[in-house]
Amino acid sequence: MENHSSCQMKIETGDAGYVLEDVPHLTDYIPNLPTYPNPLRSNPAYSVVKQYFVDADDTVPQKVVVHKDGPRGIHFRRAGPRQRVYFAPDEVHACIVTCGGLCPGLNTVIREIVCALYHMYGVTKVLGIDGGYRGFYSKNTITLTPKFVNDIHKRGGTIIGTSRGGHDKPKIVDSIQDRGINQVYIIGGDGTQKGAAVIYQEVRRRGLKAVVAGIPKTIDNDIPVIDKSFGFDTAVEEAQRAINAAHVEAESAENGIGVVKLMGRYCGFIAMYATLASRDVDLCLIPESPFFLEGEGGLLEYVEKRLKDNGHMVIVVAEGAGQELLAAESLSSATAQDASGNKLLQDVGLWISDKIKAHFAKQQSMPITLKYIDPTYMIRAVPSNASDNVYCTLLAQSCVHGVMAGYTGFTSGLVNGRQTYIPFNRITEKQNNVVITDRMWARLLSSTNQPSFLRSKDVIEVLKQEESPAPTQLLDGENSKTGGN
Repeated sequence: MENHSSCQMKIETGDAGYVLEDVPHLTDYIPNLPTYPNPLRSNPAYSVVKQYFVDADDTVPQKVVVHKDGPRGIHFRRAGPRQRVYFAPDEVHACIVTCGGLCPGLNTVIREIVCALYHMYGVTKVLGIDGGYRGFYSKNTITLTPKFVNDIHKRGGTIIGTSRGGHDKPKIVDSIQDRGINQVYIIGGDGTQKGAAVIYQEVRRRGLKAVVAGIPKTIDNDIPVIDKSFGFDTAVEEAQRAINAAHVEAESAENGIGVVKLMGRYCGFIAMYATLASRDVDLCLIPESPFFLEGEGGLLEYVEKRLKDNGHMVIVVAEGAGQELLAAESLSSATAQDASGNKLLQDVGLWISDKIKAHFAKQQSMPITLKYIDPTYMIRAVPSNASDNVYCTLLAQSCVHGVMAGYTGFTSGLVNGRQTYIPFNRITEKQNNVVITDRMWARLLSSTNQPSFLRSKDVIEVLKQEESPAPTQLLDGENSKTGGN
C-alpha cells in the first residue's frame, strides 16, 4: 500500500481503486508511546460478545452503490474499540464542550461520553466546559460524573451551556495545556468542527499528548459525508405538530391557509422530510429550489388554484428559502452575520404571508384566512426521541473508543449505517444540500403536486451545476442519505 501523510488526513491506496482517507494518530507526531490492554477485556458486560474489538484493517466504503468495473472508491476507518489503548485510565483528563445552536440530543451525547469513559474505560476525571469555546478561558468548569449526568437525556438543551463564536486558538490550547487535559470532545456544527481542526493542529504543533475529537451537530442535516446528523429525526417528528396545527387551522376556515416556517438556513432537509412525512402539505419551499411570486406559473397563481380546488392549503417554508427575493426588496445588509459566521436571515415566513394576503386583498372576490406558525425554537429545545437517543449513544461511544485508541483530528459519524472516523477536513470542506435534480425532491413534488417553479433558464443552470456530482453523492442522489430508494 502507498501511504501519503498530512496533519489533517492520511491517504492510503490499494487494489481496484481502493482509497482510505484515514485520520491522524498520536503516534504520527509522538514516537514510542506506551500502549495498554483495553479495559473492555475484563468488562463483564462484554464478556459474551464474540468479536468485540475492531480489526485494524476494517474500513467502511463511502459509496455502497458501485458498478462492477468501477473503482472501489473512498473508505473511512471503521469506529469501535481496539485491542490496545494509548491512555491508562488514571492518566485521562477529559473535557466536553458544546458550541453553536441547540439541537435535540446534545445532553444524550454528553451523558454517553461520560458514561463510556467511566464504565467502559475506568476514567474518573471528566470536565464540562461551560458555555462553548469561550468557556475554556473565561468560565469555571463543571465536573461531570455518571451520577450528575444520569437523567440529563430527558431534558432538551445542553447541561453545560453553549455559545456562538469565542474561538481564540492560543487561549483555548493554553487552557488545555495548563489544566492537563488530554482528551477534548467537541460537539458542534461545521463551524465548530473547523475550530476543532484548528485546535488539533495547534495541539499537534506543540507536541502535546492530547486528542481532539468531534461529534457533528446540526439540526439542519447540512454536514456532508455522514448519513444524517443527530437530532434530525426528532426535528422532523416535532415539525409534524406544527404542520398538523396549520392543517387544522386551514381546514377549519373558508379559503384557509396555514404557513409553517421550519429550520433550514442553507438546506431544506427538515422541510422536505417533514413535508413527505405529513402528506398534508400543498407547497414546500427550500433554499436550494428558487421560486417566483408573480405571473404565469408563479407561486401566487398556484396558491389561488389550490384554494379554488381544495378550499384550503398548507405551506411549509424553510427559513433560508427565497432570501434573494427578500434581499432585492430590503434595504438591510444581505451580508450581516451572527457570531458563528452564519448570515442573518430575514423572516421569509412573515414575508410570504404578507405577499399572499396582499395578493388576495387586491382581488376582493376571494377572502382568505391565513395563520402563520413559527415553531423553530420549540423544535430545537425538545429532548431527542428514541431513535436519536440510540444514535447519540452510538456516536458518543464510538468517539470515546477512537480517542482511547489514540486517534485524533477526527469526527465520529455514521456512513452507510456504520460508525466511522472521518478526517475534519472532509466534514468542513462543503455543505450537504438537497439535490433538486434527485429522486427524493421528485417524490416531494409528486406528493404536494406543486410546480417546480423553474423557468427554462433555471433548469439549464441547475443541470449545469449537477453535471459533475460531488464525491459524496450516491448514484441515487445525495438526498438518499436519509431515505430509501
